[in-house]
Amino acid sequence: MNETFLETIKAIDGVVFNLLYHQKRYESVLKSFSIKEFKNLQEYLSPPLKGLYRCRLTYNLNRIDVTYHEYKKREVKSLKLVYNDSIIYSKKSTSRETIDKLFEKRAECDDILIIKNSLVCDTSIANVAFYNSGVWSTPSKPLLKGTTRQRLLDEGRIIEEEIRVEDLKNYSKVAFMNAMIDFDIITKYDLKDIIC
Repeated sequence: MNETFLETIKAIDGVVFNLLYHQKRYESVLKSFSIKEFKNLQEYLSPPLKGLYRCRLTYNLNRIDVTYHEYKKREVKSLKLVYNDSIIYSKKSTSRETIDKLFEKRAECDDILIIKNSLVCDTSIANVAFYNSGVWSTPSKPLLKGTTRQRLLDEGRIIEEEIRVEDLKNYSKVAFMNAMIDFDIITKYDLKDIIC
């Protein structure tokens, strides 16, 4: 296990959010390398007592490091469809070269919507959900199964569905999901206005 992995954890005024889901994902990554001893991530976290912070927790077999960064949301009002059938990012790793190269293809758009084998996956920094007839659906084959995505599935607020590029026309809204923004519905635009 030479690779370094990552958890992005939200903290407001010193309070850490949804740590159980980050702990579970951290443990699942270690289990995939046949490691059975886990640290309690809570013991490594001491975010600033005032303000909204992104706790960047990186880890490998030997160590855990945490840095704190004041968080400012990146506005996304447009998405560029980018295609890559070989991309793999099933563990939240600090190695993001392939995603970064795809992000460079965004042209005038704010972010990308990654398509793999004709299926909708994720943006460069978030899972996605799409709205139709009172139901929010998230791709059943995302690149990365995010902690917020999993929590919302557990709560029954979203469902998994295989979403193809041609299915996008059937949805009217999009929402982005990650640890920092939770479930962020883009309300000012119809989905057709966001895809550029």
